[in-house]
Formats: sequence, C-alpha cells, structure tokens
Amino acid sequence: MSVSLFAPGSPARRLSGRLIQVIVTLFGLLVLTFVIGRVMPIDPVLAIVGPDADHSTYQQVYQQLGFDKSLPTQFVIYLTNLLQGDLGNALLTGKPVMDDILRVFPATLELATVAIIVGAGLGIPLGVLAAARRNSLADYVVRIISLAGYSTPIFWVGMMGLLLFYAWLGWVGGAGRLDLGLEGLVPRRSGLITVDALLAGNGQVFWNALNHLVLPASLLGFHSLAYISRMTRSFMLAQLSQEFIITARVKGLTERQVIWNHAFRNILVQLLTVVALAYGSLLEGAVLIETVFSWPGFGSYLTGSLLLGDMNAVMGCVLLVGVIFVMLNLLSDMLYQLFDPRTKS
Repeated sequence: MSVSLFAPGSPARRLSGRLIQVIVTLFGLLVLTFVIGRVMPIDPVLAIVGPDADHSTYQQVYQQLGFDKSLPTQFVIYLTNLLQGDLGNALLTGKPVMDDILRVFPATLELATVAIIVGAGLGIPLGVLAAARRNSLADYVVRIISLAGYSTPIFWVGMMGLLLFYAWLGWVGGAGRLDLGLEGLVPRRSGLITVDALLAGNGQVFWNALNHLVLPASLLGFHSLAYISRMTRSFMLAQLSQEFIITARVKGLTERQVIWNHAFRNILVQLLTVVALAYGSLLEGAVLIETVFSWPGFGSYLTGSLLLGDMNAVMGCVLLVGVIFVMLNLLSDMLYQLFDPRTKS
C-alpha cells in the first residue's frame, strides 16, 4: 500500500516533493538572511547601548547577544529560537519582533489586498481590450496608462492624490487608517479594520476605515495595474496570432467568444503567476505609500527598523517576505492544475 501511495505521479508523491522544495527553499532563505544580518555594516550592539557607552558595557551586551560565539553556533541558536517563534526583541518598540509583525502586517495585508483587486480587476480587462484592438485608440490609451503607472514615482502620486482628493475635494479620508476619534472603538480580531468593524457591527468605523483605505489602495493598485495590463496584452497578442484563433474565426465564432473562450483561457496560467508576484510585491513593497499616508503597516515598520539598525526586526521582516513569495509560488503551482489539467503530468 505504501508503494502505491507514493508511486511516481501520485498526489502524495507530488505533495511530498513540493513540501521538500519548500523546506529546502526556506532553509536557504534562512541561511541567507542570517548571513546578511551578520555581515551588514551595522553594529546592533552599538544600536542598543548607544555611542556613549563605555567598553565594558559594550562587551557585556556583545556577549549577551552571543556575538562572541562562532557563526555556526550563532546560527544554531538563531534557528532554535526561530523554531520556538522567537525572533528576538525589537529596538524600536522593545517588544518581541513576532508580536510587532503580527501587529503591523494586517494593515499592509488589507492595503495590498484591495490594491491587487483594483490592479487585477482593471488591468486584466484593459490588457485584453488593448490586445483585441491592437493599434487602435483604445490600445494607445491603455499603453499610455501602463507607461504612466511605470514611470510616475509612487510617492509623488500619493502626495498629489492627498492634495487633490483629500485637501481640495474632501472625497476621502486623510492619513492613517481611521480618524483619531474612532480608534479603539472595535475589538481587534483579525487586524483588518474593515473586517473587524463588520464583525462588531459598527458601520461608522467600517465606512470611515474604507474612506481612509480607498485612496492609498487605489494608487497602489494603479501601480500594479500598469504591470498586469502590460503583461496581459503581451500574452493575448501571442495567443491571437496562433492558428487555432484563425480556425475559430473561420468556424463563425463571434469575436467575443474567440477572445474570452479561446485566447484568454490559454493565458490564465501565465496570469496567475503575474498576479501572484504582483501581490507579493505589494505586500513587501508598499513602503512609500505607507510613508506618505502614515499607514502603520509592515513597510513602515521595516523602514524604521533599518534606519535604527535593528537587525532582529530587519531579519524577521526579510524572512517573512521570503515566506510570502514561497507560499505564493506554491499556491500558483496548485492553481495551475485547477485551470490547466495538462500540468498534472
């Protein structure tokens, strides 16, 4: 029975193979993160004791942190603590890094999730439209939008958005996730304010949170829209030039059927990777938008930790980013088989 369970091509065999790949990848990432944390030109001891500390105090903290031990020994200690959920304490807050990440990451998750919905929800149809009407006015407009999304600095777009939609028109909320008077009115469950407000049945907090969320998420989504629409257009152009598309048109199928039922279905697998990578980039790359909008998320926390030289927090954040990308790639592989059964072989 065990032989048939793990026979070549069996689901158990494929699952075990993927798990091994994930474990090896995460271990390599862990080693790389540890080495980078040790070779960076930042002295974590000096960041703790301050520049005015005497030599004896410096040496005491140096030994307490285990830096007097060899690198392999330090790595074993770090790995042991990590397996227990201990990433060390953050200098910025004085709290465990794991607690800090669990506190700030939901804010970025909420922002990035709405942004990818905007980016993919608009970018994919625009890319399909541009490819279906190649060299038309619609195609040129979509390409200009993509170029603007790529070339315009995101922090400048954020500041202009605040100036126009908040300061002048008053359509959206300002900086932060909520108005100050509404903070703490709903219990924290998921860390996503909109979700927590719905669970608590507090419509005032929900609409206020959504009012603060819509502008930074839309601007961030515009940045990912540029990438997604461009890739969608490229994939669709490659499909529309294939012989089976000509055959479908000769058979009398409508242009809508040709585009969506034939060409678009063939690029779904490629688009999954594009959207997954765009989502991962939003989760770890929303630093500038979070800074402009005073959004208390993961990007702001990582930036503050870097400026302070807090290597425990930096290594914890880098490790989380790596885990996110590995998990998104694994999810993409699993979805491949759902949309394209040919990949099962």
